[in-house]
Amino acid sequence: MFTGIVEELCSVKNIEHGGNLARLTIGCSKIIEDSKIGDSISINGACLTIIERSKESLAFEVMPETSRMSNLGQVKPGDKVNAERALKIGERLGGHFVTGHVDCIGLIRKKYYLTNNLCFDIAVPAEFMEYVILKGSIAVDGISLTISGKKSNLFGVYIIPHTLKNTTLGFKGPSDKVNIEFDILAKKG
Repeated sequence: MFTGIVEELCSVKNIEHGGNLARLTIGCSKIIEDSKIGDSISINGACLTIIERSKESLAFEVMPETSRMSNLGQVKPGDKVNAERALKIGERLGGHFVTGHVDCIGLIRKKYYLTNNLCFDIAVPAEFMEYVILKGSIAVDGISLTISGKKSNLFGVYIIPHTLKNTTLGFKGPSDKVNIEFDILAKKG
């Protein structure tokens, strides 16, 4: 379980494809603190398990389903990814409950300013729009955001300068793919 509050913007050091798994290695400094093999880390909103740890990097195995259902199947060395350690019981919950199970890939359709506020319009498959709740939470590449608008198969989000500077959204624009996890509280049983 995560909060959607990105702790570190990390760099992809290596991605090796082979067999049924891909091996993803990221360079990091903050999230490596007190992390150990077996721990869960959210990478662009996908929950991955640490399989190897060094002083400056973490390695993960990525299942084919995760590669297919998320943008992790398209990352390459040098790309930036959002990283967050799992929520500790008793800690503050600054965002919302994020499971790390990506529901679909969204496509950024528009990046624009509205009354000096940066906005993104993101398209998702129509069958997921029932989970888009105005003023509700959504995780975009693992980032906890509030839905500001909804129409057809698009939803809108505002991005504060801090989020733009400290997450992958600072590098994203129209036609970029982002991982989407709808708020677990919006999903029907």
